[in-house]
Amino acid sequence: MKAIHRTLVASAIAFGMAPSVQAQELIVGFTRDADTLDPANHRNRETETIIRNIYDGVLTRSSDMQIHPEVAESFTQVSATVYDFTIRPGITFHDGSALTVEDVKFTLDRVVLEGGMGGGQSSPRASLMGPVESIEILDESTLRITLSEPWPLLPAMLPHQQIVSQAHVEAIGADGMATQAMGAGPFRLAEWRRGDSVILERFDAYYGGATGIPEAGPACVERVIFQVIPESASRVAALLSGDVHLINELPPHSMNQVNNSPNAQVMTVNGTRSFFLALNNEGEIFNDVRVRQAVAHAIDRDLIIDRILSGTATPIDGILSPDAFGKNHDLPAYDYNPERARALLAEAGYPDGITVTLDTEGALRDTAEAIASLLTNAGITTRVQVGESTLLTQKWRTQGGPKEGDIYLTSWGNSTLDPFDIFVPTHRTNDRGNAAGYSNPELDALLDEAAVELDRARRGEMYQQAEAMVNADLPYVYLWVPQDIYGVSTRLSNWSPSPDSRINLHRACLD
Repeated sequence: MKAIHRTLVASAIAFGMAPSVQAQELIVGFTRDADTLDPANHRNRETETIIRNIYDGVLTRSSDMQIHPEVAESFTQVSATVYDFTIRPGITFHDGSALTVEDVKFTLDRVVLEGGMGGGQSSPRASLMGPVESIEILDESTLRITLSEPWPLLPAMLPHQQIVSQAHVEAIGADGMATQAMGAGPFRLAEWRRGDSVILERFDAYYGGATGIPEAGPACVERVIFQVIPESASRVAALLSGDVHLINELPPHSMNQVNNSPNAQVMTVNGTRSFFLALNNEGEIFNDVRVRQAVAHAIDRDLIIDRILSGTATPIDGILSPDAFGKNHDLPAYDYNPERARALLAEAGYPDGITVTLDTEGALRDTAEAIASLLTNAGITTRVQVGESTLLTQKWRTQGGPKEGDIYLTSWGNSTLDPFDIFVPTHRTNDRGNAAGYSNPELDALLDEAAVELDRARRGEMYQQAEAMVNADLPYVYLWVPQDIYGVSTRLSNWSPSPDSRINLHRACLD
């Protein structure tokens, strides 16, 4: 803990304080640093968590996943393809300038327009805005978004877009936006120490955020520090010693240790991230559905959930979370049956079994090793290969490129709990998250039709049909949706975890 103490002392000195942890300094032990502080230039949940304490969005979500106007005062769906947003008056950015409807339009144009970030660079978040055709200002407080086709998901996706100051962006450029954050959220950037911490201080002129979420107003604490602590044991130790007040990704095996401590507790929430094995459908081995079925029957999901995840996950037989809209709750399960797995391999022409490599990231090594042991026991001799996340993404998710691996243990988040932002990227032909290299024109057509269907009941039925299709084709072996587990100091109040993994500290207090 000495390294953490040194950081806190340095932080205190930077703010002209006595070198000790003050009651109003809330410290989060966080798994990773931000990739950038530019709201338009990333596709990472942890990065967005930090950014959303600095910037506010047109809309936001409460911890129960309900959508609330934030920078917007209200919004109206004018037609199937037109939405109007009334922008709240009296909001100021951290430099004291007024947030206007022009800033909102500039922010969204920066995301949706090709080359909108400047210097020919387009935002990697453009797909989160769907089929936007135009963004126009109707009057000094009204913004209109027009879609090229119906897309009922727009309000659910807008919380992912945080409003920036047009003047600030034009003054510092896209490169400056990476490190010079200036939003209208509850905290402003004091300092970013790359690889170590992001230090925020309360913005006393904060307008209060969403009125639909109780106790709106300036932040309760004076400072927030996102202290980067990648190693799980170190995060737990920092929490138990009182050096930090909140940690994410608490390992399941540490839950009893935290709950039995006098100064911390465990908080859980049903997560929105589906875990699965991507099977290389383009390769010679897994282009046979019988081999894919053999993998599914070889894995004892209940055993792994019980022994490694301490019971903190729910098995799935399709891509969607049990809590997702359009979930098919009647999918057949591929029960653990190693004998059946061996028989299927033999039917597929592999009576002596097969040998494969299982790719994964370091954080999932233990789970991957358990899966490899079960596969090997069923005639699928498996070697685990741990890789860096960026390289694995390049290897497995290159759109349209050939797949080189055998199996990939990975996951995909579904923060809206709407099928569109998990089903389409992972299963549509050549989409950005289709690690399996799966292609089914019938499924593609169904997903495209569901994306624009305005009848909610009909749309739900379409996704249920889609899940039945992929349950039968089995391009992936669907594993589980784990709970998100947090370690929380007993001093922390007025905070609860959210299924979308956001750590919203707008209203969090320290006793």
